[in-house]
Amino acid sequence: MPITPFHFGPGAAIHSASPRHISFLAFCAANVLIDVEPLYYMITGQFWLHRFFHTYIGATLVAMATVLLFLGARRVARPLSLPDIFEWQQLSVRAVAIGAFLGTYSHVVLDSVMHADIRPFAPFSDTNPLLGIVSLRALHLFCLGAGAVGLAVVLVRGAMRQPGRT
Repeated sequence: MPITPFHFGPGAAIHSASPRHISFLAFCAANVLIDVEPLYYMITGQFWLHRFFHTYIGATLVAMATVLLFLGARRVARPLSLPDIFEWQQLSVRAVAIGAFLGTYSHVVLDSVMHADIRPFAPFSDTNPLLGIVSLRALHLFCLGAGAVGLAVVLVRGAMRQPGRT
């Protein structure tokens, strides 16, 4: 299934390790953008769903596009009175870039473990050394566990910042 929330779990854990330096929003946006590719091929009834953007070269371009979209959105945010949900307009370009690149590269890694049609090193190699390295169940549990850890860290940090805390 494209645009799976399982990819967000590792992003939550990575973001919680350095929330000021890694944008979770960019991580998620890059993951959604990269999965437009298999969604398109599903809708059009084509097989071999994971193609160019599920390679490291393609993932690099998706990460760069995510950063450019962020910059464009930030430029028009004030004139268009776009809401600043999750304070996205305050994010640094560096945090967005790190989040986007970690998002796309982790996406390729995770999908490489479970999808036989991925060639992450194309055009240099058609091999996928990660395919089946762990079971699908173990992969999903890892993603869910990472998300739970990330959420727990964010909640604990938030509770520690509460005013009046003794």
